[in-house]
Amino acid sequence: MTALITGASSGMGRDMARYLALKGYDLILTARRKERLEELKQELKNVEVTVIELDLSKEENCFKLYDTVKDKNVDFLINNAGFGAYGKFNEVPLDKELELINTNIKALHILTKLFIKNMIKRNKGYILNVGSAAGFLAGPTFSSYYASKNYVVRLTEAIHEEMRRDKINVKVSVLCPGPVKTEFNKVANVNFAVGGLESKYVAKYAIEKTLKGKMVITPGKLMKLAKFGEHFLSEKRLTRMSYNMQMKRKGAD
Repeated sequence: MTALITGASSGMGRDMARYLALKGYDLILTARRKERLEELKQELKNVEVTVIELDLSKEENCFKLYDTVKDKNVDFLINNAGFGAYGKFNEVPLDKELELINTNIKALHILTKLFIKNMIKRNKGYILNVGSAAGFLAGPTFSSYYASKNYVVRLTEAIHEEMRRDKINVKVSVLCPGPVKTEFNKVANVNFAVGGLESKYVAKYAIEKTLKGKMVITPGKLMKLAKFGEHFLSEKRLTRMSYNMQMKRKGAD
């Protein structure tokens, strides 16, 4: 069994690699920070680990990654690479937003498209797209990130249903956690107003639910309750609440 994890150098990607290694998966790990990947490789000595240094915000690198590993029969693809950009829409630099869109949406879309074709041919495989609870809402002051995760959620749900209708044994899931204790805050330049879940817990929970074929994976009782409550509020009210929640964030030091 072989798993490919993007954004594997830290946070949930790293913890997902550790958990899959415990389950006996050989790993293909990719990220921009090769030294972090090499450190993880040295830690995971019980399985074969391949390290690939790539910036997936560049379209050509997505195809390069696929061409490099397409013959390894990837059984489990985890699209984890992504980041956020905090600030009002008219203030966030356009180049940063385009990099976000290329990483959070374009790279995920390309890799899902390429690898699912191989999985369909073999009639087996798992794809876990890392979304966010942000994927259920609009996000004033965090608009591009929220919008990107909306794309991830809806794309995954659609593919999941296509696989189910066509009776194809490929499981496609989307992980939608609330705050998780990772380096995300530092990169996005925010602090969450509420405490986050432990990354190791979320990683294990997400993988086990994916293996069981669950479509939308929402770890933590608070996020489950919040998602249920959304059904009773208008889009306008939800957007206003989202704005108030974002304004409670404080810029990271």
